Amino acid sequence: MAVGEDGERLAASLADRLDAVVFTNLTTDQVTARLIDEVVDWAGRRGWRVYRRAASVLPLPPPMSAQRSVLDVACARPDGPPVVVEIDHGTRRRTWEKLLAEADAGRIALWVRWGAARFTAPPPPIRMVTCEVSRRPDPTGQGRVHSRLPRANRLPPAHSTVRAVAAVELPLLPPELPGGGPRA
Repeated sequence: MAVGEDGERLAASLADRLDAVVFTNLTTDQVTARLIDEVVDWAGRRGWRVYRRAASVLPLPPPMSAQRSVLDVACARPDGPPVVVEIDHGTRRRTWEKLLAEADAGRIALWVRWGAARFTAPPPPIRMVTCEVSRRPDPTGQGRVHSRLPRANRLPPAHSTVRAVAAVELPLLPPELPGGGPRA
């Protein structure tokens, strides 16, 4: 199977897995941690070796360029190229640079992007897996909290309803308007 097809298949598989994720009132850090756990479990169930906070091929910017960036999840597969996954709630150029460097090194790069929609697609060959959540102010006043219902249970948006009404006959207006002038 070609790397492109393999990447598309893996992105679709991970999207299916994340569609079933449900949570209520989690902080930004808690949502990211929950999604990392789901990715780790998804990869582990496939029989892959899974590494959290794995070293990237991309060095950190100066003055720390002797150190490497870190990936949220890296997976070694016996039947194909490695898979790397970044999980973010925002769009950062650095994430794209890291995933592009990983793809250039022969890895399949997946980007789990979560939030309240408006997802900006990354450049190829990065494959984006989206995870839409709702957000609201934290009841304790500590920022925002995020929730997610399973896709099957998400309610459609509220719409106005149209009711059948009996026709009413309206009176005809006289040819002249009040005040004596003709109607336009």
